[in-house]
Amino acid sequence: MSSIDNQKISVVEGMQKSGMPYVRLGNTGLQVSRICLGMMSYGTPKWREWVLEEKEARPFVKRALELGINFFDTADMYSAGVSEEVTGRALNDMAIREEIVVATKVFHQVADGPNRKGLSRKHIFAACEASLKRLNMDYIDLYQIHRFDKETPI
Repeated sequence: MSSIDNQKISVVEGMQKSGMPYVRLGNTGLQVSRICLGMMSYGTPKWREWVLEEKEARPFVKRALELGINFFDTADMYSAGVSEEVTGRALNDMAIREEIVVATKVFHQVADGPNRKGLSRKHIFAACEASLKRLNMDYIDLYQIHRFDKETPI
């Protein structure tokens, strides 16, 4: 853990200090900050030149938590999984897990193989397990379909 995040940050305290509004997330029963920090920009510039490295990303996550933002969104495809790793390390180091909502997505191909993309049951289960490992978390609060899959009927 770096010096900027030597203790867990309470999102509840941040919300109370900043006045961050919270809303209900659809019919999930979850209360999330009106602002969600999208983590697509954090990972490795090897994926996209505008992506920030982990060291540069951590202050953004820290400030979001301090302001009461409890909703963080990433995807398995962002930086070919590195975004989930960065997200997981930052939140595991800085946040109280029960106070945050972590979202990630499934669809795109992150690894080679004919069943490593889309929305087949096989891929969804494998991708979810891989995301949990990259995030180093026991659960994902919101697992989303990244895009429609014409090959997999509903």
